[in-house]
Amino acid sequence: MRRTARLLAGTALAVAAAAPAEAAVGAVHPAAHLRGAQTGRLDVFPSTVTPGGQVTVNTAACGDPGAATGDAGAVGAGTFTLAPSTHQGEAIGQFRVPPSAQPGTYEILAKCAEGDRQVSGDLVVALTAVHEQVLPRGSVKTGVGGALGPDPVQTAAGVTALAVAAAGGTWLLHRRARGDGI
Repeated sequence: MRRTARLLAGTALAVAAAAPAEAAVGAVHPAAHLRGAQTGRLDVFPSTVTPGGQVTVNTAACGDPGAATGDAGAVGAGTFTLAPSTHQGEAIGQFRVPPSAQPGTYEILAKCAEGDRQVSGDLVVALTAVHEQVLPRGSVKTGVGGALGPDPVQTAAGVTALAVAAAGGTWLLHRRARGDGI
């Protein structure tokens, strides 16, 4: 019976230790997007724009000195220059989407000044402006827990409930082992 009590107590502790980590998995940081410095591609900001809007692109694919020639001809904006930015090894440039641009997805290119490296990124032209970024909410549906969600107060309450249940189960098993009955 002691072995069963230890097993229950150990399980309760393992669940309690895993609960805060589970809550962190479900949380999404607002700056969770990848930057050109990490991906080796051309990043387009904003990624969705209305005709006539200003677009900024950046990349770290060209390394030092970080200069490149951009091509937004697909959307009708022509060529533009990417110059070294304040971030080490990154190049940045801007162009304006023509007011006559049609809705759709366009490939924006940048050819590095040194070497033959070329990177690309997508620009979506839409008729209505995107006002705010919608971030995911809730827990991750992995099939492993997630009932409490990422709220630390709810997680602490769940861990406390599990600890009380484990202690009560251990106490009942101990009484049964001594012969006191339930």
